[in-house]
Amino acid sequence: MAGTATARAAAPVTSPRTSPRPAARPAPGVPPRLRVVAAPRQARTRVPFVIACMAVLALALVAALLLNTSTAGSAFERYTLTNQLARLQQDQLDLQAQLDARSAPDRLAAAARGIGMVPANGTGWLRLSDGSVRGAPGPAQAG
Repeated sequence: MAGTATARAAAPVTSPRTSPRPAARPAPGVPPRLRVVAAPRQARTRVPFVIACMAVLALALVAALLLNTSTAGSAFERYTLTNQLARLQQDQLDLQAQLDARSAPDRLAAAARGIGMVPANGTGWLRLSDGSVRGAPGPAQAG
């Protein structure tokens, strides 16, 4: 039996293991490189981060809502002003047409006769530089 024990020791040992072998323990006098640490006493919570994200999203939503409301209000005001401008332009055209109609020569002559004016017989001009009368003015005759 002593012969078999030495034969076993002399034979190479091969094992079909695929995992690496555990590392050798360090010498008792050398401090280890890795050490065991305790778990944190209180894990950090994500609540403040989530609240901050929700606040940023809420502010963005409120800003978009205010911008949209402001834009809609401005568009309504522009629509109202455009309609008012169109009405005022139409009123201006109507007044211009009335003025043109009243400025026509036959309407002016009729209005002048209505207030007692008579047509002049001749026309004359005053020359201001020397005070002379040019043309053939004559007195108007009531008629």
